[in-house]
Amino acid sequence: MIDFRLLKEKAEEIRNNIKLRNMRIDFERAMALSEMRSDIMKKVDSLRSRRNEIANLMKTKLSDEERSRYVVEGQGLKSRISDTEKELETVDEEWKGIVSAIPNFLDPDAPIRDDGDLSNIVVRKVGVPTEFSFKPKDHVQIGRICDLIDFDTATKVSGLKFYYLKNEAVLLELALEQYALSICMKHGFTPVITPDVAKTEILEGIGFSPRGSESNIYSLADMEACLVGTAEITLGGYYSGQVLKESDLPIRFVGLSHCFRREAGAAGQFSKGLYRVHQFSKVEMFVYSTPEESRQEHQKLLAIEEEIFSGLGIPYQIIDTPSWDLGAPAARKFDIEAWMPGRGDGEYGEVTSTSNCTDYQARSLNIKCKSADGKTRYLHTLNGTAVAVSRAIVAILENYQNEDGSVRIPDVLQPYMMGCKVINARNK
Repeated sequence: MIDFRLLKEKAEEIRNNIKLRNMRIDFERAMALSEMRSDIMKKVDSLRSRRNEIANLMKTKLSDEERSRYVVEGQGLKSRISDTEKELETVDEEWKGIVSAIPNFLDPDAPIRDDGDLSNIVVRKVGVPTEFSFKPKDHVQIGRICDLIDFDTATKVSGLKFYYLKNEAVLLELALEQYALSICMKHGFTPVITPDVAKTEILEGIGFSPRGSESNIYSLADMEACLVGTAEITLGGYYSGQVLKESDLPIRFVGLSHCFRREAGAAGQFSKGLYRVHQFSKVEMFVYSTPEESRQEHQKLLAIEEEIFSGLGIPYQIIDTPSWDLGAPAARKFDIEAWMPGRGDGEYGEVTSTSNCTDYQARSLNIKCKSADGKTRYLHTLNGTAVAVSRAIVAILENYQNEDGSVRIPDVLQPYMMGCKVINARNK
């Protein structure tokens, strides 16, 4: 969340920031509620102060008439305080609901779009889109030919957008996880296997909405907890409520977790198969940084993502996400889109993202850092996808396919594949 103290000071900047991000937030209502909230708090304080005065007076020598009068007034104050506190609670709840949704301030270098233009900002392209002497198949067809993915049985057992991985696809998933972890660890990241469940307060602190028709989060019945959609949630909550030493920063985690997403409203021909599913595995990077170093850390995360996909030999492009398409926590975000030749005549599809959330998440989760001279402040948090396994599998199957539907294994993954260098076709 943003600093509440800036609501008045930077009101016009906040209004413009909401507009640039194409968000529907009733900022004027938030400002009105701020005034109401302030007035009610003053009223509560005044009533409490008078109640304390009466309590002190009751300890002094009073006439029966005075004592009786103060008793009556005290009883009336108790009722008025209770009613006013309930009024404050109602106003405060609505105010916090709106203010907590106000997005982070944009990074000065983030591309600005204020006209609804969602066109991607391509920073650079790496590699040449894969060309074939035959019409390339999509990953669903390849999965069927090589007996790698079973969507039909998963639909019967679990529902739509679930899947079974079989045979070499299982090794491929594990290989991708180990490959990504090894690169991140080489760069000083501490490996973590995170819980798949997080408390609602942690999700909200990270910037996810656990409820509502537009939420992609699975909430757990009878619990104030949810299944995580990314290890960003559990890694970001790791130090919630703590003060870290600036000398210990940056702290870099790489977490392996399952991810669960309802994908509400997701549709379209490019959402089929493994590209958009309800459950998948992901290796996620997360960094706690000083404010001065966070932009540098953001570039490091992007460089690691590039190292991973360059190593896989998959052509990709980097997108500097425009303001109109940024989520609330991110001040700036880069996406990597991999070439996926099975999409019609070939298209790029998102496989990673990395965001600098500055102090937005740290403020919500109350994570601070302390300098050598004892001063504390909110630190910055950053996240980046090392590999979203299901989408990486899509890119590998489609870029490394042979005409008969068999698939070559990228060289960097072969050491993790138990000797498998080619996934052979089983169903011609």
